[in-house]
Amino acid sequence: MSSRSAEIVGVTLLGLVAELPRARFGLAPAHVRRAAWARGLRLSFERLGPAFVKLGQLISVRPDEFSDELVAEMQSMQDAVPALPAEVIRAVIAAEFAAAPEELFATFDDTPLASASIAQVHRATLAKPYRPVWGDALPAGADVVVKVVRPGAAESIRGDIAVARKLVTRLARTGFGRRFDPVALLDEFATTVERELDLRKEGQYADRFLFDFRDDPRVVAPRIVWPRTTSRVLTMEFMAGWRLSDLETARTAGVDCRALAVHGATAFMRQVFVYGRYHADLHPANIFVTPDNTIAYLDFGIVGFLTPEERMNITQVMAALVYRDPDRALKYSAELGVHVPQERIPAVRAGLGELLDGTTRPDGTRDFAHFGLGFLKLLGEYDVKIPSGYGLLIKSLATVEGVARALYPDIDIVATAQPFTTRILGRAMGDPARLYERMPLAIRAALRELVA
Repeated sequence: MSSRSAEIVGVTLLGLVAELPRARFGLAPAHVRRAAWARGLRLSFERLGPAFVKLGQLISVRPDEFSDELVAEMQSMQDAVPALPAEVIRAVIAAEFAAAPEELFATFDDTPLASASIAQVHRATLAKPYRPVWGDALPAGADVVVKVVRPGAAESIRGDIAVARKLVTRLARTGFGRRFDPVALLDEFATTVERELDLRKEGQYADRFLFDFRDDPRVVAPRIVWPRTTSRVLTMEFMAGWRLSDLETARTAGVDCRALAVHGATAFMRQVFVYGRYHADLHPANIFVTPDNTIAYLDFGIVGFLTPEERMNITQVMAALVYRDPDRALKYSAELGVHVPQERIPAVRAGLGELLDGTTRPDGTRDFAHFGLGFLKLLGEYDVKIPSGYGLLIKSLATVEGVARALYPDIDIVATAQPFTTRILGRAMGDPARLYERMPLAIRAALRELVA
């Protein structure tokens, strides 16, 4: 075992051992024990560095794979590390552009706005105007933020992934967890991190988002300054606003939170059902309400994608929620890769029926998180494997519902989705290919009526 492998195992075991008193040495109720082990893992991951911080963040958006306690604990993962000295960041910028920050920007603030495991962010102003890929020009003197990949971060993370791959391969051979596939999770994690290490990807997704919402003045994202962007440096428009934790201040300033809640939920449904690509990491730090009564999306590091067929199947699952139809939910979830063994279908159907019956809140609105996250948990209880994309989308929809309710507690996310799902189903019914497929069945049904 390498020294880094030994360190990973040692730090993780020490973190778990430290939680033994909290777990009453294994005698506490199950949920207390799970919460204690989750806390031990989270603290261990923070000590182990950038790769494990990012892995914890991935776990936090995968309730389909992990316990409620572990997901909740990893959501509190602190991706904040001591800031690097300004000269280190300046050296990265100089290496990328062969010019000092003062030659590239009118001003460059050496005090970081934020310092995370992969990148550090500084504020600057443009030296000259810039016409972005989409949207109005940014004038000279415009406020921007400069996101810089920390030196050595890529090598450190890739090295830890290689070490972790050996460890989880051994773990997989032990048969650990029938649903939890540590090798598949690590593969997904490696792909996600590679995207985050190339800041041009984030810039491209932000530009695509701006183009998608070019006709919607109430949904905004940072405009990217491409002449000041490389794989290790991303320069983008500075977005001013309030986080969801500071809504009272926003309301006092005249922001219409109720209208933005409805509009924001509709914007997310448009991403899912119309474009088939959606911001998959919406948490309070990644979405602002602005003084201009707009919703600002930030940090496009995690993006989900859906094919037209997947969008149709998700539409049918949402329709199952509207009509409380467990058979439809199971049928179209199977089309999305959620395969329930034949012998377990009756039990899963019964559990799903109970979930659907419990989705209506006392105020008459429907609770998507109750249904979606409950469905993932139900599948977990019956050891049904869930495709990562399916779990990610359900978690994203539940998160959007939570974000919208922070702004407007009485919102019904299912009602918000209904115009999109109705439109998609209506188009499908008129699709000549689908009509051709169903014609023989329709003719036979008509003949039965005629001869009856």
